[in-house]
Amino acid sequence: MSTHGWREIEAAFEARFEETPAAVVRAPGRVNLIGEHTDYNDGFVLPMAIDRDIRIALRPRPDDTVRVYAADIDQEATFSLGALERGDGWQEYLKGVAWALGEDGTRLSGFDGVLAGDVPRGAGLSSSAALELAACRAFQASSGFPWQAERMARLCQRVENGWVGVNSGIMDPLISALGREGHALLLDCRTLQGEAVPLPAGHLVVVLDTGTRRGLVSSAYNERRAQCEQAALHFGVPALRDVTTEVFEAGAAGLGELPRKRARHVIGENARTLAAAAAMRRGDAAALGRLMNASHASLREDFEVSSAALDAIVACAQGHPACLGARMTGAGFGGCAVALVEEGAADAFVRAVTSCYDTPERRSAVYVCRAADGASRLR
Repeated sequence: MSTHGWREIEAAFEARFEETPAAVVRAPGRVNLIGEHTDYNDGFVLPMAIDRDIRIALRPRPDDTVRVYAADIDQEATFSLGALERGDGWQEYLKGVAWALGEDGTRLSGFDGVLAGDVPRGAGLSSSAALELAACRAFQASSGFPWQAERMARLCQRVENGWVGVNSGIMDPLISALGREGHALLLDCRTLQGEAVPLPAGHLVVVLDTGTRRGLVSSAYNERRAQCEQAALHFGVPALRDVTTEVFEAGAAGLGELPRKRARHVIGENARTLAAAAAMRRGDAAALGRLMNASHASLREDFEVSSAALDAIVACAQGHPACLGARMTGAGFGGCAVALVEEGAADAFVRAVTSCYDTPERRSAVYVCRAADGASRLR
């Protein structure tokens, strides 16, 4: 998607509907700093909302029609709140939000809207959660119900699971709803309790898109999930979250090779994620970077979800003197890496990584990001 500030999307609305919008809303994408494949093991994750978002300019309608024009792809979708039917395409996220809000007992009004944004699609930066939370904000603006960020996040997870048909977790909608400028969110995936932790001063987060995308890896994902469950059963606990490093080392010999490797990653990653949050609280960027490097090594060697492209772009990042640490982020097998970089050297870092990684066969996209607030109303 191309970049649209709220003034630009307001102008696009005026050009489309010949009046000023009643509201402009937004919701951000996200990147996970550390804590990979820990969520379905009841563990810890450390995502941050980024300063790339989905925005909707809108005016309420007196009926139950929703009409939205997606400016970036020049498509319009129209549907009735009283006759929601599943289909395909980007509009399913809007219909899914309407369905989930209605199922939860919220009375909705229709609206006319223009949609645009700059969260890259398919890059692992959660453009779908951003679109869902922006839709929640748009319905809140048109219908007047109270904004409850955690409730909206849970409803957006329900959209993914029950309408779109993706078995995703709570992390993406929760960080898009609860993000805080300058901070990441330490999230306990068992209790859903979150704590905002500040990013180290003088440093930026850089997202490194390899230009490769995950193929049909659902079987690999399911295998790893089953191997984690097998390891938890071996230790007699509900989830690997409940196994300490000491208990693992004492009892790992009884596990098969693959469940042992998967468990070693998850248990170590939970410890690294908690240590990363502690490093951020004390402003220790070097320690955070070392933990990110260790996370990538574990994902590559023990969980085996990296790829040649991810390893290459991480090596390019780690080799730059302004980079304190880098790791793959997301499910793996393609997509993005994330790096912690000294703020004053960000431009030089981007040029160096691009030069190091890019070939005629593969091209990267690099996004320098700041931690942003969660879903909000701009006007």
